[in-house]
Amino acid sequence: MPSVSKGSIAIAAFSTVVEWYDFTLYLYFATTLSRVFFGSAETSLLATLGAFAMAYLMRPLGAVVFGRYGDRHGRRRMMLWSVGLMTAAMLATALLPTREDAAWSGAALIALRCAMGFAVGGEYTGVVAYLMEGAPADRRGLVTALAAAASEVGALLAVAAAALTVNLLPAPELDRWGWRLPFLLGAALAAVVWVLRSAMEESPEFLRQQRRHSVPRAPLSLVLKQNFAGIARGFAISALGSVTYYVGIAYVPSFLVAVGASAEAAALNLAVWAALAVILVTPLAGVASDRYGRRRSLIALCLGSACLPMLMFGWMTGGSAAHAWLGAVALAGLAGGVSAVGAVTTAEQFAGEGRLSGLALGATTATAVFGGLAPVAAQYWVGASGWPQAPGLMISLVALAVLPVLLRLPETAPRVLARLDALRPPSRSP
Repeated sequence: MPSVSKGSIAIAAFSTVVEWYDFTLYLYFATTLSRVFFGSAETSLLATLGAFAMAYLMRPLGAVVFGRYGDRHGRRRMMLWSVGLMTAAMLATALLPTREDAAWSGAALIALRCAMGFAVGGEYTGVVAYLMEGAPADRRGLVTALAAAASEVGALLAVAAAALTVNLLPAPELDRWGWRLPFLLGAALAAVVWVLRSAMEESPEFLRQQRRHSVPRAPLSLVLKQNFAGIARGFAISALGSVTYYVGIAYVPSFLVAVGASAEAAALNLAVWAALAVILVTPLAGVASDRYGRRRSLIALCLGSACLPMLMFGWMTGGSAAHAWLGAVALAGLAGGVSAVGAVTTAEQFAGEGRLSGLALGATTATAVFGGLAPVAAQYWVGASGWPQAPGLMISLVALAVLPVLLRLPETAPRVLARLDALRPPSRSP
């Protein structure tokens, strides 16, 4: 099957910058937004974070709706609609009246976060499927891993935007209008992505379906009937990827501050190093999966996720800055590797007909469950037990539960399959 141009691949991979820019920016401005939209009550921050959690619950719904559209009308058209909704949601957030100007501003913020979560649900399925279908067969792992690397670029950009805004503006000006600037930047980035996507080629896989008149009328029903096993495998792989990322990376700064192991500034510095580690590891993991196979790569990463996290969380709370750095970078490397190999592997579990719907039912649902709830569960476990290794044990337990699925995982890397076919003795005709 022909591949799309390098320009289209670059545009699709760059798209995840916007998604993770918004994701990270909202968390960094949570305390400011709580004051601006919900006042100074003790429950204000909880309401702001609750809006974030509600947005996560919208992701599977968005993935199903956008996935069905993409399976019916094409990956490119679906990705234009999803980034268009993201642009509108970020722009509307930046222009929202504050609590002082409108009593309904807090409810509007929650509604816009839900719209953003709905749009982001379609982004994952669209970008992953497009990259996998548009890449050369022997480089699918590398090309699809670029989306994971670009997402960390978005996170770093959000850190920079938040730090500049907070440091350059006094607190009253920040609350009055300064918080709007990073969201306006995000809306501009999303608009640029929309313009670039309008020039993208359609996925060769969808064009093949159009030529053969095999575009499914009911992709959800099709994938449920024909490939429920692929949905289950995608859920398991994404569960491992989500828990390693959201507990092993996203939760770490809050964990270190909560247990008194690090000051807030030092914890955020570790988050920057973790993001850099992911940017470095993801393409290497993608190359390894192309060369050695998806199954072998994921099993190795799963074993690492079962054995290392408890030790790393123990190191991070041991008082040594060097151990904290090593622990955070090691956890980030594991999470980046699983995300890189898991993205292409979950997409390869499905035929082109219904692929986006299959990803929505399996991978995106697992991300909503293990991504949205795992950090909360980890913090509760640490608080209730007083045991700092509890988050590491959570990752290990998920890894051990997923390992039997990976041991039975069919190999899907084209280069490895070609080598296996070459080793098989020729069949003898009767």
